[in-house]
Amino acid sequence: MKRRWLLPLLLLSGLMAVAQEKQLDFATYLSGVGQHNLGYAAEKFNMDIAAANVLMAKVFPDPEISAGAFDNGQRRMQQGYGLSSGISYTLELGGKRRARINLARSEQEVTRHLLEDYFRNLRADATIAFLTAMQQQRLYEIKMEAYRYMQQLAQADSIRFKAGLITETDARQSRIEAGMLLNEAYGVEADMKTAFVQLHNLMGTYRGDTLVAPVGDVSRFERAYALPELVTKAQDERADLLAALRQKDVSVKTLQLAKAARIIDLGLNLGVNNATQVTNVVAPTPSMNTVSAGISLPLKFSNRNKGDLMAANAGVKQQETVYRQTLLQVQTEVTTAYFSYLGAGHQLHQFDSGLLEEAKKVLEGRRYSYQRGETSLLEVLNAQRTYNDVQQQYYESVYSHATALVELERAAAIWDIQF
Repeated sequence: MKRRWLLPLLLLSGLMAVAQEKQLDFATYLSGVGQHNLGYAAEKFNMDIAAANVLMAKVFPDPEISAGAFDNGQRRMQQGYGLSSGISYTLELGGKRRARINLARSEQEVTRHLLEDYFRNLRADATIAFLTAMQQQRLYEIKMEAYRYMQQLAQADSIRFKAGLITETDARQSRIEAGMLLNEAYGVEADMKTAFVQLHNLMGTYRGDTLVAPVGDVSRFERAYALPELVTKAQDERADLLAALRQKDVSVKTLQLAKAARIIDLGLNLGVNNATQVTNVVAPTPSMNTVSAGISLPLKFSNRNKGDLMAANAGVKQQETVYRQTLLQVQTEVTTAYFSYLGAGHQLHQFDSGLLEEAKKVLEGRRYSYQRGETSLLEVLNAQRTYNDVQQQYYESVYSHATALVELERAAAIWDIQF
């Protein structure tokens, strides 16, 4: 008999170990996400890359130097040797450099807004992960509470069976119910630990088998918003919409650069030649130095191909359409999140009528009657299941309501969540 109860007690002690983990409040957690999340840290490098691109856009074309030697037929005609050197430079015309700089700066602005948008989504996702971990923790506590009661009931039924007060079937049934509740607790425990590990991942840390247990007050998710104000704020401040707006500017700057690139550049060159003495008898000539300067113009036959301009023009129209689509998407997301939040609030308020307390009173009444032999074990089990279901639905409603607020504030580009 002792061995039969030893295993569940050991398992119970193992499950209780989670309650001894280090607690983590939401403010500390969110601060850790902002400072150490590796994905966000990698995204920040995009700002450095964009700043470097601006510097690269300011570069002037490099000059070219050349050097050479020539033989005027010295061996046969004795006309001497010569050396030549020169320097050339391409003078960009048409505002190419200014167009490159403007384009790089516009792209830098897009990168900045995209980084803000990344953090907006990361913050909301991290908050939902924190709430999910709290929900799983609460569900685990519900399962363990039901298991402990059923375990006590099974022990009492074993004694009552030996005393001849109940049948062996009832005693066996209570043990089976206790075992099934423990199995359910195992499943919830796995989900809970998985949710805890996800918190470490978002904080950019890994501590082996050491887990954190989230704590917080989830009763602080009541807000009163007006839908038109939310939509207006999202249109004004959502980072992805601002990025789409800046992307339109990038497409315009790309078109300007494409037009500037079709302007012919001016080539400047300067050369110095040195010829040695000519010693033949026909036309003896002393050594001499010559200086030359000139310009060159490329023959831009490639300008007949207007594919670059067509692509740039199409890009402008495309970004205009993308912006309108993003604007519509923002309005839709805010409206959808708003109604989801209202619906979640209505579901949660249903429990304010005392549904949870009523289920608990029914369970306590069934337990009392069963101990007095006035009701069957089946009725107790039904009352227990009903109470467990009501508790589970209640906490699912609590966390669904909290999650709906997170999604609403994510969509509307506002953030005041602390719990």
